[in-house]
Amino acid sequence: MYGPKPEIKHPIEMHPRVGFLSPLVDAPNIEVGDYTYYDDPDGPDTFQSKCVLHHYPFIGDKLIIGRFCAIAEGARFIMNGANHAMSGFSTYPFNIFGHGWEKGFDPDTWTRELRGDTVVGNDVWIGMEAIIMPGVTVGDGSIVAARSVVTRDVPPFAIVAGNAAEVVKMRFDAGTIRRLLEISWWDWDAEKITRNLDAIRGADIAALEAAA
Repeated sequence: MYGPKPEIKHPIEMHPRVGFLSPLVDAPNIEVGDYTYYDDPDGPDTFQSKCVLHHYPFIGDKLIIGRFCAIAEGARFIMNGANHAMSGFSTYPFNIFGHGWEKGFDPDTWTRELRGDTVVGNDVWIGMEAIIMPGVTVGDGSIVAARSVVTRDVPPFAIVAGNAAEVVKMRFDAGTIRRLLEISWWDWDAEKITRNLDAIRGADIAALEAAA
């Protein structure tokens, strides 16, 4: 056997709170890699509506999440639709209420605030109730501590915590990180990963390089 099928919505028998997101998410502006899961007592089926906020198709931004990520209950991805124009004296969105307040509104004052896609790499662990802000890139192998607010890019294999989140420590030395990114075991097929699980779990970088 080479692990669970990534297309299974609820891969852990008798534990329906955990679900692989790839078969559960159907929004065209969300991309999720195989084996990435969400854990929530209300069920992982709520991820798209509960965890991805202000994500409007007309804006064009995407939420892209890699493979083998673990996302804890209550994590939130705040997308660009939450932004307000900040170039004037007020950030109040007068225009959306109409009745004359829409007149003279320049859409460019709002689109200039857009920050692009939100990207989560592979093998990322996002803790309970963490918040990822628009346009942030969370690097491969990183860890986002519970209730952190991530306002800027997270380097690969960093541990970040706090509001605003800061790098607490790096999981490995720079040389090991470089080698892990070159190996990118998360891109391997299920059979190859299964054959090398001891090296992945045991942090045997030499064995992974030999298998790559």
